[in-house]
Amino acid sequence: QVQLVESGGGSVQAGGSLRLSCVASVKIYNRYRMAWFRQGPGKEREGVGSIHKGFGTDSPPYLVDSVKGRFTLSQDNDKNTIYLQMDNVRPEDTATYYCAANINWWVKSQWLDASAYPYWGQGTQVTVSS
Repeated sequence: QVQLVESGGGSVQAGGSLRLSCVASVKIYNRYRMAWFRQGPGKEREGVGSIHKGFGTDSPPYLVDSVKGRFTLSQDNDKNTIYLQMDNVRPEDTATYYCAANINWWVKSQWLDASAYPYWGQGTQVTVSS
């Protein structure tokens, strides 16, 4: 069982920045694809970005168009942690942000498919005020 713990959420004004962290209880390097999802009130969960690092299996972090250029996804292999650096946030970024892990890191069709991720954190709330 993989335990994931998110942190870093809070309230921020539009245009501000926030950095989310997700710490995994197991080694993720060369083992898991990691991802961030978010879910706003009354909305379905949507993918934000996905990352995998491993020997010979690294792939560039993938971000959806709505956050590309504003958010940055990264992974610290030694700390078993992924980060979502959120810059120039907008009110529509308001959501609960979830960290997820999927051992089937090589299946591209699953990179931002929430149903494919068996391991989830409890989420951290991000509220962006205008």
